[in-house]
Amino acid sequence: MKKSKNKTHRADQHSGKQNSTQYNQSKGKHKKTFGHKRSQKSITAEVTCSGLNDEGKGIVQWNGKQLEVPLLLPGEKAEVNIFQKGRSVHAELSRVISSAEERVDPPCPYYYECGGCQLQHMSNQAQSRFKQKTIDTLMKPYGKPEPILTMDHPYDYRNKSHTTFGLNHNRQVIGGLYAQNTHEIIPMDRCLIHDPKADEIVQTIKDYLKNSKMQPYNEDTRQGFLRHVLIKVGKVSGEIMVVLVAASSEFKGKKKFVKTMRQAHPDITTMLLNVNKRDTSVVLGDQEQVLFGKGTITDTLCGLEFEISSKSFYQINPVQTEKLYGKAIEMAGLTGEETVIDAYCGIGTIGLVASGKAGKVIGVEANKDAVRDAIRNSKRNGVKNARFYQGDAGEFMVEMAARGEQADVVIMDPPRSGSDEAFLSSVVKLQPKRIVYVSCNPETQARDLEYLVKNGFNVEGIQPVDMFPQTYHVESVAKLVRKV
Repeated sequence: MKKSKNKTHRADQHSGKQNSTQYNQSKGKHKKTFGHKRSQKSITAEVTCSGLNDEGKGIVQWNGKQLEVPLLLPGEKAEVNIFQKGRSVHAELSRVISSAEERVDPPCPYYYECGGCQLQHMSNQAQSRFKQKTIDTLMKPYGKPEPILTMDHPYDYRNKSHTTFGLNHNRQVIGGLYAQNTHEIIPMDRCLIHDPKADEIVQTIKDYLKNSKMQPYNEDTRQGFLRHVLIKVGKVSGEIMVVLVAASSEFKGKKKFVKTMRQAHPDITTMLLNVNKRDTSVVLGDQEQVLFGKGTITDTLCGLEFEISSKSFYQINPVQTEKLYGKAIEMAGLTGEETVIDAYCGIGTIGLVASGKAGKVIGVEANKDAVRDAIRNSKRNGVKNARFYQGDAGEFMVEMAARGEQADVVIMDPPRSGSDEAFLSSVVKLQPKRIVYVSCNPETQARDLEYLVKNGFNVEGIQPVDMFPQTYHVESVAKLVRKV
């Protein structure tokens, strides 16, 4: 990545092509301006960034108010546009007057419009420091976290991609991602965190639409066929799933489409048609048919093979997942004798990985499809000491405790909202020797750790993992041990 000292940057509009860089000469130095055009009136102010919030936005002071400015880095002096509506005040970066050493030119031409990545204007080292500081601050009451586990190649990592299709103002087919907080499609040829093969397949689908009668779906008129394309890539197996999400089950020219895609991309191993007739932001519908192949793909994670369907939850970044799971299993301190509860077990990934070092694994998951996948994955890998149950994990553990049963280790990997008090109290009632808490939201993890510490556990290790480079998201795994 190229450093961009003494430059300012502009969020130019584009139509799927790289923006040309426009510079203004100022005191012999190149300067470039940011900012989307707005009809709303604004106030221009000069500010200095004092730090970053937990989403990587710059913090500035203006008229006694603390404002958050995306794309601004600590120590930078900048010109911002401030918009006020009633009591609501927000700011947008217009021009960086003096740049921080950490600022780089984002390699993605869509960065300023998309919003899917938030940190590409920061060097990789600065991103790691930012995430480390976020974890260190949140976890300060519980000890000093370990250095963050980063990724050697922090691009091309997503094994799952989702592209939305539509027509532009000239009635031309476009495909890309929604602009941040809108339903406006940004035409894109390449997303730098997607698997490159997935983007190649999407480009072929775009070309097919331009030369056929197949039309993208129009949200306003509710006419057309193709809404989205979901692609899953097995990073180890090389198997590829392509899912067309359509507004109708009537797929005219189905055989021709499948033949075209298989000729262009013989490494596609299965294709599906998913029908979503609902006016909703949920991508996948309930109705599905296989167009080609077996309808699933497989991939290998931590030495185990997993079958993945269109709706299966499977970790997005398998390279970093192996680091995360490896640390979680290490924290569990397994010797081959322990009973392990895998709460929120999903399709059984972490529980099955733990099974090789545990005496017995019990996975509990509310989603019946995920439980079915977990059982299938257990059989696929010849795992004899794991059982999976559909139900509420908290209630399951309360019932275990009532029967006098025990678990040595509870591994929990809750959603971003964290765990509620009912679940945490059920863990406390079960009284495991150790808890391994895997979190995709360290803020809610810190909240839940407070409850567990107050109720008989000590935090003995915290490991941050950079699962999503170029974004502000960071995952964390914590080890808790029951007080004697």
